[in-house]
Parts: sequence; C-alpha cells; structure tokens
Amino acid sequence: MDLALPPKVSDRAFARLAEINAETGEPKALRVAVEGGGCSGFQYDIKLEDTPAADDLVLEKDGQKVLIDEVSLPFLANAVIDFTEELIGARFVIENPNATSSCGCGTSFSM
Repeated sequence: MDLALPPKVSDRAFARLAEINAETGEPKALRVAVEGGGCSGFQYDIKLEDTPAADDLVLEKDGQKVLIDEVSLPFLANAVIDFTEELIGARFVIENPNATSSCGCGTSFSM
C-alpha cells in the first residue's frame, strides 16, 4: 500500500507565485482546493488568498506559501502542484496520481 504523502509544490510554481507577489506588491498565498462539480465530478479551485485558515496545510519556500484545506488534502495526496507555460497559456496545474480520469481543461477530474 502506498503511503499518502502531502502534495509537493514544484520550484517553478513557487517561482511564479513569487513573481505574481512581486508584481502586485501585496504578498498572497496560493490556495489549492478540491470541490465537487466540474465535468468529471471534482474540480480544482486555485486562487490567491491573504491568510491561511487554522486547519490549512501550509507548504512554504522562500517566503511563498501554498495553502491546502484539510478537506481537500486526501484528494491531493502525492500530487504535484506545478506551473506550466504552453501555447494555450500559462497556468498552475495539478499532477494528481489519484485522478482516474480528467477533462481536457485539466481543472476537473474523477477518482
């Protein structure tokens, strides 16, 4: 049985978050959550937020913070939060080994 580990955040994702915070001048944390809905059953909700909640897992590097609430945590076990730049645009992405399928947009998945 695989041990469920907290998600990892790539250096690219932390670097992009640092760039965003430098551009705005207002340091924010990146909130990654899993919600019901989307075309495959669950969807990722990725947004900037001011402060962590009491029960958040806080992943931190070089002063940059990624927040994950305890309800979303089991859905993101062993996942990698990354940042990608493609022809269709630049965005934060989740590489989730728990997802059995995902939709074309990459924000919705099923387990």
